[in-house]
Amino acid sequence: MPTLNRSQLTWFGYLSTTGVYGDTQGAWVDEKSPLQPQNVRSQHRAAVEATFLQSGLPAHVFRLPGIYGPGSSTLDRLRSGKAKQIDRPGHVFSRIHVDDIVQTVWASMRLPHPGSIYNVADDEPSEPSTLIQEGSKLLGISAPPPQPYNTVELSPMALSFWKECRRVNNAKIKQELGVQLIHPTYREGLRSIWEIEQQAKLE
Repeated sequence: MPTLNRSQLTWFGYLSTTGVYGDTQGAWVDEKSPLQPQNVRSQHRAAVEATFLQSGLPAHVFRLPGIYGPGSSTLDRLRSGKAKQIDRPGHVFSRIHVDDIVQTVWASMRLPHPGSIYNVADDEPSEPSTLIQEGSKLLGISAPPPQPYNTVELSPMALSFWKECRRVNNAKIKQELGVQLIHPTYREGLRSIWEIEQQAKLE
């Protein structure tokens, strides 16, 4: 930290997690919502956020939900046979495509606001089963059968995500940084990945 403080930075960014908000039982959160991290990972992220914001560095914090992109998406899980269509009505997740993380961070570099916190999420929090169904359509395969949540074996990591439900408001990146999402929802995001894959097959 002392080395960074002496380097005369004009911008410093930290990629954090929307997990710092904890479980809101589906309620919306924005950058002013209270932090209630429930697992150790999110508690650590909240502590690091505070450290950077109080450090005197020109810090900018970006809180990210579930991240997906080429090579790491529902399409890959469907092809590998690892995708599960977990049926838990009303339990939603926010997510963000890597392209939109990159453009948001770049917009912040061009228009610094030291001390700012940004939620970087798409426009449509949704149940994970909707991604399974959309991805299956793109691949032309049958979606895996729905499984009730209480019958599915999940890893400790996956279980920690499923214990929390919240909707993430992204208005600030649009209003303050002028971000226009490349992939406003999972539909555009998955289709973009699929189109990239189809083009790669022709090359």
